[in-house]
Amino acid sequence: MKITAITVWLVPLTSHETYYMADGKACDTVETAIVRLQTDTGLSGWGEVCPIPHYLPAYARGVAPALAELAPVILGADPVGPEALMDRIDAYLPGHDYAKSAVDTALWDLTAQAAGLPLHALLGGARQETMPLYHSITCVSPDDMARMAREAHKTGIRQFQAKLGADADWRADVERLIKVREAVGDGPLLYGDWNCGASRLDATRVGRAVAHLDIMLEQPCRTIADCAAVRSATGLPMKMDECAHDIASLLEAHELACMDAVAIKLSKFGGLSASRRARDLCLHLGAKMCVEDTWGSDVTTAALLHLGVSTVPASLLNVCDLSGYVSPRLDETVPVRKDGRIAPPEGIGLGVAPDPDRMGTPVARLN
Repeated sequence: MKITAITVWLVPLTSHETYYMADGKACDTVETAIVRLQTDTGLSGWGEVCPIPHYLPAYARGVAPALAELAPVILGADPVGPEALMDRIDAYLPGHDYAKSAVDTALWDLTAQAAGLPLHALLGGARQETMPLYHSITCVSPDDMARMAREAHKTGIRQFQAKLGADADWRADVERLIKVREAVGDGPLLYGDWNCGASRLDATRVGRAVAHLDIMLEQPCRTIADCAAVRSATGLPMKMDECAHDIASLLEAHELACMDAVAIKLSKFGGLSASRRARDLCLHLGAKMCVEDTWGSDVTTAALLHLGVSTVPASLLNVCDLSGYVSPRLDETVPVRKDGRIAPPEGIGLGVAPDPDRMGTPVARLN
């Protein structure tokens, strides 16, 4: 099998509700890059990367130029056995992991299709039928966040991420966490996420004010050291996100004892290959994992679900139904959440087949 063509689409995804985070970050309408690798056998593999503006060093319009640079390595290559080709890609163009992540996902899709297997069979095998979801709540007024939490709770969701810091008022963040906890009651997991937008002082003040409520904190500060200081000062468990992006960062966070949980985001690590290695390290380190991606629709949601379902259940904190937060759907046949849980798509490979008619004119076609 040989890769004969690379096609890239940019598709605007609109959030069902504008999604506010700390430091002025927001998701309203965000472009996602959809990548298709075609082969001489007629099989096609799909990948997706959807960077949030101002979130990480990545942007959707950087994907097509990066793949144009990589075309001499990708075109004509055998896609079966993704990590061998990804090593050549990394040697040819260092960095740009977000753009490579979509290629890596497409290579895994093709490899699984060639084997006639669902993708999760190549990543460790299905460990459970369905996985728990978390629901992310935009940072708005405390009362509105409590209402959103109640609505999600009625659908079976039992894990809640409350975004914090949009108004740089630590007292308001305390009220947000108190009211969301009241809305969902005791028992469900609740964590407050600043997306690096808090100072060590303010995050500590918030953490100490809600320490009696069974709260977890997520990535309050920009550095692992500052997150570790907040973890130590508050005594609250800590989930790492933005600072966890490779093996070295995972080891550092573990050594500083601030990685009770960690977000394994496909495009942040550079695709399924690197994310699988990170997943297996976290199994050894004992960190709970949220298997997800930065943002996106049906392709990256399918990929993360296959990685999630092949993860040891005791180590899987949750997964994320990214396509459930946005429109349009690119493949309406893929599974949706039910009773707070979700399963990967059925069929071979990723199990998704995006409709090109929904994606508009490609921004690049390389062959």
